[in-house]
Amino acid sequence: MFAGEAAGLDALASAGVIRTPAVIGHGAANDCAFILLEWLDLLPLSQAGGSILGRKLAELHRCLGESWGWTEDNFIGTTPQINTPHRDWAHFFGEYRLRPQLDLALSRGLGRELHAKGVGIVDRLGGLFLDYRPQASLLHGDLWAGNAGQLGNGEPVVFDPACYWGDREADIAMAELFGGFPTSFFAAYRGEWALDRDYERRKPLYNLYHVLNHYNLFGAAYLGQAGRMIEGVLADLRR
Repeated sequence: MFAGEAAGLDALASAGVIRTPAVIGHGAANDCAFILLEWLDLLPLSQAGGSILGRKLAELHRCLGESWGWTEDNFIGTTPQINTPHRDWAHFFGEYRLRPQLDLALSRGLGRELHAKGVGIVDRLGGLFLDYRPQASLLHGDLWAGNAGQLGNGEPVVFDPACYWGDREADIAMAELFGGFPTSFFAAYRGEWALDRDYERRKPLYNLYHVLNHYNLFGAAYLGQAGRMIEGVLADLRR
């Protein structure tokens, strides 16, 4: 897990766009694993800092890969994240994002009916990409407000990534899911790179991945939300 985190931080740092804590080292000692990072005194994002981060995130998303996925698997939280490269985004997201979370959720108490409806989304989700051809952007991958801050001089910092090449909308959708980012962040991002007109249709699909992951990590408190999202996305795809 720490090796994947270090690789993600190195990838973000190599892009030269957004500040990250430098990776000093990672490894294992006796029965413990560790990662050692540069210490940064961080503050919550202000409106000004959020605006800078929004512009910089748009710039990061212009770093493009040749296929969807990543050079190696990593983790979303403590859940394994499959990154096998693929040329088709809908296939990648269905098979390597949603299906593993659905199968894990089934083993942890998700009802078979809901699981079947989730698989129905995987089988149909290409319908959300008939007129939309995203580019394979470098994503942070776990972009919620707890993984961003700013230095005393206002420079934004991101950390704890789950990087892969994916649709940039997935980063924006997660940033909206749990709240906490200043409104200036979203306005600045859209000012630099407008989102597709049908983004709001795909946002629940992308966020279903993270809500299912929260169910798998933290339990039944997320079951109702996951169920509503599955029902909503499937209903949209059946229209």
